Amino acid sequence: MATITVGGAQVHYEKYGKSGSGPALVLVHGTGSSGAAVNWGQTAPRFTGHRTVITPDLSGTDATVDGGGPLTAEGLAAQVIAVIEDAADGPVDLLGFSMGATVAATVAALRPDLVRRLILAAGWAHTDSDEYLRSLFTLWQDLGTSDPASFGRSVAMTGFSRPFLNTIGRDQFEALIPNMPPTEGTLRHIAYDLRVDIRPLLPRIQAPTLVIGATQDITVPVEHSRALHAAIAGSSYAEIDAGHVMFFEQEDTFVKLVTEFTDFTGDSTSPTT
Repeated sequence: MATITVGGAQVHYEKYGKSGSGPALVLVHGTGSSGAAVNWGQTAPRFTGHRTVITPDLSGTDATVDGGGPLTAEGLAAQVIAVIEDAADGPVDLLGFSMGATVAATVAALRPDLVRRLILAAGWAHTDSDEYLRSLFTLWQDLGTSDPASFGRSVAMTGFSRPFLNTIGRDQFEALIPNMPPTEGTLRHIAYDLRVDIRPLLPRIQAPTLVIGATQDITVPVEHSRALHAAIAGSSYAEIDAGHVMFFEQEDTFVKLVTEFTDFTGDSTSPTT
């Protein structure tokens, strides 16, 4: 593990796997103060067989300390950029999930020299014009400050598909509830989610891009992934039959899509569409 200072924040990241075996894979987590450990703790080892994996913790997580101000796409992207420059040798493959997809897309737009390939999973470009998305994040804000238990239940309900929740059963569902506590950092992430608008940056993305949508996503409906694909010139698109946290529900499918896209050695188009 390592820490780097970025704009007054002490940004934590971890680096593991094999070095010197091709571009590193940087995984950018979604909303929640638990950060990379909860998002990528189970899935990241699946990518370390032949490459280095780097997992930064953004401001708002427990592992990264900063002044506590409002978060912006450019500010969070600066943290990822600094981690890449500190930890990687050359351009990386960059994967962002949910909130992390907005950050990863911003990195690719602002620093195309650092991104070899870009993967955006269950992401979106802007919130304000979607009343469903705006209302869901507003509900999370309200529950986070007034009813923490109901906040955790709401996040667990919307984070996974109904078939998946019924498959794992009641005890395992209840165990999901504490995974995203409504800490001050989590609420900062949600405030960011409500404000974010990266639409002007999307035409600047040059890296070959794979957008992955989740067909049963009731946190960020799949139409947002389809819109990202339409807005990023030359991007490829795939869908997984899962809820928002697709790499928990369909880990093998997710890992296969990412690995095939990042390992593809042909022209700029991915074999996955």
